[in-house]
Amino acid sequence: MRTLLAVVTGPPTILLTTALVVLLCFWLLVAAGFTSVGSFDADANLRAWGMGGVPVAVAVSTLTAVAWFLSVGGVLLLDVCAPPCAATGLLRMVLPVAALPVAWRLTCLFVRPLHRLFPDEPGPPARGRARDRADRAA
Repeated sequence: MRTLLAVVTGPPTILLTTALVVLLCFWLLVAAGFTSVGSFDADANLRAWGMGGVPVAVAVSTLTAVAWFLSVGGVLLLDVCAPPCAATGLLRMVLPVAALPVAWRLTCLFVRPLHRLFPDEPGPPARGRARDRADRAA
């Protein structure tokens, strides 16, 4: 438990931990009814990032949580499996940064099935002429 707390509150994972705490506070405000999930929808277009079709708050929350879990898990594995040396210290600093693109790709995969739950959100553009014809026929 002490190792987990050291990893979560240590550099540079503390940046993702802070973002996760801010998101937790946001979702508590949503649950209490002080704000809504769609509060940030006008601020960003997630289509270009491959996460269109869900509210921005859901996509960013998923991205942050996945990046945090990857970062903490990777640093914990380093602490347990690798001997303490300069290379391990450097890898410990690089791992949270490397977790972000992996988390982005995983988030794109995770939010894709959620498109059905948010019909008001613009989804990914239809591809192919067969799909366009099917949309016009309906």
